[in-house]
Amino acid sequence: MDEPSDSNLSRAEYAYQRIRDAIRSGEFQPGQRLREADLAEHFKVSRTPIREAIRRITADGLLELVPGRGLAVAQFSMQQVREIYFLRAVLEGAAAALAAQYASPSEVKAMVDLLDQSADVLDDPSETARCNRLFHQAIYEAARNRYLSQALAQLSDALTLLPGTTFEAEGRSPSALAEHRAILDAISARAPEQAEEVARVHIRRASETRIDMMFRTA
Repeated sequence: MDEPSDSNLSRAEYAYQRIRDAIRSGEFQPGQRLREADLAEHFKVSRTPIREAIRRITADGLLELVPGRGLAVAQFSMQQVREIYFLRAVLEGAAAALAAQYASPSEVKAMVDLLDQSADVLDDPSETARCNRLFHQAIYEAARNRYLSQALAQLSDALTLLPGTTFEAEGRSPSALAEHRAILDAISARAPEQAEEVARVHIRRASETRIDMMFRTA
């Protein structure tokens, strides 16, 4: 049996990153069936690195084996979406509490600037979503906890499988901005318990919006 070479390993990593990026960008949609041979052709690599990439991405929870259909991009039930947001509320609350303790003045100023940018793009869901990601990322960095940041990054992979953005819902952008300001006020006041609570409330409201968007009856 041939020993894996460095080039084989780098091709496997390339395939892993490209497939993940395709899922995160929406190029591969939730529920879409994927074939090993098609992926190899699409990304111009052999089937061996594709096979390794599939194994890793399945372990990440972004791909699943569907009885009778084979490999497909994961898609979530209402209960799974609730579970994702429950965990996110816990982690985001912890991050906000830590940021209230450790954020530097320059980090707080950067968060203020991000919310000012958010206020200017409330009519643009995609730009609001971008500012939202940057604001939450700023909180994670200010929390000074690499393991918490890693857990949140992994959770974000699951969130990318959910369609659209909650900022497409009527009234969500201004209400989310108000919630962000409440989080920042608590961080600026060095009030960890308050920061944790308002961050959790923020995620619970995002969860309610997401559930309504995905599962409401017509």
